[in-house]
Amino acid sequence: MSHEVVEMPAPVRQFSIQLSSTRRGARLGRLLAVQQLSEWGLPFAAAAQVVAELAANAITHGRVPGRDFRLSLALSGVGTLRIEVYDTRGDRIPLAHDPAPGDAEWGRGLVIVGVYADRWGVEPGPVPGKTVWAEIDPAPGR
Repeated sequence: MSHEVVEMPAPVRQFSIQLSSTRRGARLGRLLAVQQLSEWGLPFAAAAQVVAELAANAITHGRVPGRDFRLSLALSGVGTLRIEVYDTRGDRIPLAHDPAPGDAEWGRGLVIVGVYADRWGVEPGPVPGKTVWAEIDPAPGR
């Protein structure tokens, strides 16, 4: 997990949606992100993986019954894509770690995010929640 603070230029394109904290909501978030990135003319494979993992974490570890999660995409003028997923469990801060030996089901999500994203981190708030974010820089030669 990157602890450096990077000041993002003002976004030139933004997308945000509130989704139910269910598997269906997480799946819809990934599909809508792919659709939005396609409309913006951006490659979406890496971002789709990041959105899928962050949304899955939001509905699994950040879920509070009756409360939704929010997915936001922001594209900066230099081409950096910032993905944010807000959930209402601010008391559960994710940590990057390698999965425990023999743990086939849990612990790999943020490792996967780290593979696809150039940076990621967690910001507290707005109360009562937290925002987990990831940034993907533009591909060289683009």
